[in-house]
Amino acid sequence: MDKAVIYIHGKGGDAEEALHYKSLFSDCDVIGLDYTAQFPWEAKEEFPLLFNSIYRNYKTVEIIANSIGAYFAINALSNQQIEKAYFISPIVDMERLIADMMIWANVTEDELKEKKEIQTTFGETLSWDYLCYVRENPIIWKIPTHILYGEKDNLSCFSFTQKPKGGQNTMPTKAELYAQMADKVATQLTGSWQEYST
Repeated sequence: MDKAVIYIHGKGGDAEEALHYKSLFSDCDVIGLDYTAQFPWEAKEEFPLLFNSIYRNYKTVEIIANSIGAYFAINALSNQQIEKAYFISPIVDMERLIADMMIWANVTEDELKEKKEIQTTFGETLSWDYLCYVRENPIIWKIPTHILYGEKDNLSCFSFTQKPKGGQNTMPTKAELYAQMADKVATQLTGSWQEYST
């Protein structure tokens, strides 16, 4: 085949999740990105190597990225030859997410700077190094992207997607989310994606 779709999983996921998308992209090879990066600076080194090892065998490549996998892709692959991206509940405004988590954990920026890392009661570790990296490496993403996220998704912040191409930015209800997901994500459901431009 001339075309590949690379799936980039989120936290706790794995490359095998790519199997869910094979029937939806029957004209492409669907390949899960088997990565080990836990931090964006690790992804920035690892992802281009993995991407290029796949890309060299195809004429075109699209990506599907989920949650933190989307943030890692934006951070690491913005200069790659990607025809189109599909993001599912992506984390794209990491600084805002970290700030929100600091509020939820009742942690000030000064406390985080002093302690370097703080474990929260909701299972996440706040990191001063992570926050600094995010601030020093703003996202730049010019690749045509379709984004799917739910109405009550409190992790997906859309600073670069405020205006969908040819429409309004609307948050689907849970039922609409499942309906939209079907078009490219689940064969048992029906619907369509929103296209966003940067």
